[in-house]
Amino acid sequence: MKSLFAFFSGLLIATTAMAQEVAPDVLVKTVTNEVLEIVRKDKDIQSGNTKKAIDLVEAKVLLHFNFTRMTQLALARDWRQANAAQQKILTDEFHALLVRTYAKALTEYKNQTIDFKPFTLKAGETDVRVRTEIKQSGAGKNIELDYYLEKSGAAWKVYDIEVGGISIVTNYRDSFASEVRNSGIDGLIKSLQTKNKSGEATSVKK
Repeated sequence: MKSLFAFFSGLLIATTAMAQEVAPDVLVKTVTNEVLEIVRKDKDIQSGNTKKAIDLVEAKVLLHFNFTRMTQLALARDWRQANAAQQKILTDEFHALLVRTYAKALTEYKNQTIDFKPFTLKAGETDVRVRTEIKQSGAGKNIELDYYLEKSGAAWKVYDIEVGGISIVTNYRDSFASEVRNSGIDGLIKSLQTKNKSGEATSVKK
């Protein structure tokens, strides 16, 4: 399952050409193909160099993802319990956790291919879903991978992803809610910090 995040991480490559407005499906397709091409040629990442993969993700991720909204959605109503300083820390720690997970997945890429589904952007739309499908080699089952993007100024940013129908954001919601009930917002912050310091990566449940 972790290897699926390699395709999610395909959105993490920013290019100068994408400083101008680009349709969301074009953004997904272009940068996904670019990152997969990089991974195919990078023997260090293929051999498990997680640090190099993390450096790649950290250098390119911020232009294409709205981590504040992702964190807000993951915490749901508990987001309102956090003050501004806590919200900033939560966003930073959740960002770090996801980046580490995606970077680890890049090291596990095994030449899967991806099919980009037909997409039409309607006039005035600012919140869309771009559908793709991971095609596994051999007898592996194909897996749906859908990107949710919102328009922010002239750019489109990812705020959630569904892997096989499972939302990446809501995948964390139950554990975050449980942590807040038991230990409060500060307890959740401490838990995320501990995971990040230990280098723990997580995967979507199925």
